[in-house]
Amino acid sequence: MKYLVQSKEGSEGLNGAPSVGPSYRSVFAKDGYATPIPGIDSCWDAFKYAVEKYPNNRMLGRREIVAGKPGEYVWQTYKEVYDIVMKLASAIRSLGIGKGDRCGIYGANCPEWIMSLEACNAHGLCCVPLYDTLGASAVEFIICHAEVRIAFADERKISELLKTFPASAKFLKVIVSFGNVTPEQREEAEKNGLEIYQWNDFLLLGQDKHYDLPVKEKKDICTIMYTSGSTGEPKGVMISNQNILSMIAGMIRMLQSSNLSLDDTDVYISYLPLAHMLDRGLEELFIFNGASIGFWRGDVKGLIEDMGMLKPTYFCAVPRVLERIYEGLQAKISATGFLTKALFNVAYNFKKGNMFWGSKQEEAGFVFDKLVFSMVKKMLGGRVKMIWSGGAPLVKNIEEFLRVVSCAHVCQGYGLTETSGPTLVALANEISMLSTVGPPLPVIDVRLESVPEMGYIAFDNPPRGEVCIRGDTVFAGYYKREDLTNEVLIDGWFHTGDIGEWQPDGALKVIDRKKNIFKLSQGEYVAVEHLENVYTQLSCIDSIWVYGNSFQSFLVAVVNPNRKAIENWTSSNGISGNFKALCEDPKVKEHMLSEISRFAREKKLKGFEVVRAVHLESVPFDVERDLLTPTYKKKRVPLLKYYQGVIDELYQSKK
Repeated sequence: MKYLVQSKEGSEGLNGAPSVGPSYRSVFAKDGYATPIPGIDSCWDAFKYAVEKYPNNRMLGRREIVAGKPGEYVWQTYKEVYDIVMKLASAIRSLGIGKGDRCGIYGANCPEWIMSLEACNAHGLCCVPLYDTLGASAVEFIICHAEVRIAFADERKISELLKTFPASAKFLKVIVSFGNVTPEQREEAEKNGLEIYQWNDFLLLGQDKHYDLPVKEKKDICTIMYTSGSTGEPKGVMISNQNILSMIAGMIRMLQSSNLSLDDTDVYISYLPLAHMLDRGLEELFIFNGASIGFWRGDVKGLIEDMGMLKPTYFCAVPRVLERIYEGLQAKISATGFLTKALFNVAYNFKKGNMFWGSKQEEAGFVFDKLVFSMVKKMLGGRVKMIWSGGAPLVKNIEEFLRVVSCAHVCQGYGLTETSGPTLVALANEISMLSTVGPPLPVIDVRLESVPEMGYIAFDNPPRGEVCIRGDTVFAGYYKREDLTNEVLIDGWFHTGDIGEWQPDGALKVIDRKKNIFKLSQGEYVAVEHLENVYTQLSCIDSIWVYGNSFQSFLVAVVNPNRKAIENWTSSNGISGNFKALCEDPKVKEHMLSEISRFAREKKLKGFEVVRAVHLESVPFDVERDLLTPTYKKKRVPLLKYYQGVIDELYQSKK
């Protein structure tokens, strides 16, 4: 395989254990893993390195609000940020909080989030992000489980923190607002024995105080990042300095080996949650390289406008955002005249053809990049050279479309909190890696372990099995949960629970999920995530949640239909009404079931894998109702709880 080298042979399973395929690493690591720069042993060292090397570079920026409207980005340099961080760090130490203590950070991405993080890094505190999209019960659990002593929070989240009293007050002693504190909030905090500070007041607390910084080592845990999880209580993933520094080293070597630059002239837009390891890891990467990080305003509808103002060079997105961009572009193209559409189609097919024949993205379009696709490039700010997609699979036709029209590289990646974010990343200008997550970063080994009960065998052609990862980016364990750690971390190999398939070029394709498997009443096993991936290829389906259990013999589903597809079908079939009414129309449901059955036959699904009853939901699954994780993965237990009545009706209707 072109982009892999074998580091160890596979082995057949003994005594009932599953067989394991060969261990592979990136070809960019054939002479050894990428390693951090000598002398940089902690995330604080990485930040200090950047401050000393790029003191006057723009580091953190946000849009200035002028007369109630967002204006230009206003920036703070690396040196200016460092000075604020040192005041924050001194204020923390003055309260008797130091190395090894836990510090919560709660709120949407902003400069204060990063400054609070770096203040933790300075004195070896363990940063514990509190998910901006989690409710008070989960926040309370994390504060108590991690024994958080101090929490920095967006002023809009102070009230959520106060809801965790009195349970959290046993551990939490200090709250620092990124902004202001109301008299009522101060009274509530003090009533529970806490000190509470406004941002500027807390800075004054540390202004004239100086404390020696403690020695920090690579093995030190710098973050406990709680995964939102699809079931049960959040798990605290312990991330060390070594984990993050190794990820940074791996990303740098991967980019350099792909002839892509990342330096102090680059700009990154921060909008994916910093409380999630994907964005946290990438921002650490850009800070180490002296690049600039601009924060969005927090409104998805304004993201493209923010990008137009910021002009980022790197953009990391989840599929939901890229799907919106795709739909917006398709709508604009559809609204143009015949000649414009014809020119677009000629340009699209010309560039796409050249890319599939081996031309580099930046050379494949020739004059069409300026004549036709420049408007897409301008929409994204005009300077984007790389768009990464992660968190969930990106539909193949959307990835292909954006690779052609965005005038940027579009590459999918894969990683988990437990592997410190980016772990496998598709390479630029490798069209064969379309719809894959690419080869491993040059800091890990990857192997596949057979899952015979699902028909995935590591020695088949192509090799398929559970993705297992070993290397310096793999987490230290789950905080206070050695039992859960031992379930997934076996002989140094982290078992991801994802099913992967090696491609001929050495890229990995994630095709299924090991855990999302259940048995129907007749004894047939159903790999539900695989089915959902199949059904979402239908143009009339935006998202689908497939359900079944061991007491039922068939599958049912809740579907988020594609609005345009449904409205087109109903218009041509004489059915009128708003979108909600169309979703409730029996004829529309019949049409959806017919399409599902047709597609299931086309994809050669087994009879028990065909959905037999559907509910059409006009409101997309969302994070706000706790139906999706912050990275837009389905939360199956909350979905069942939310739609239990619907599920019961679907089964009753088929009896």
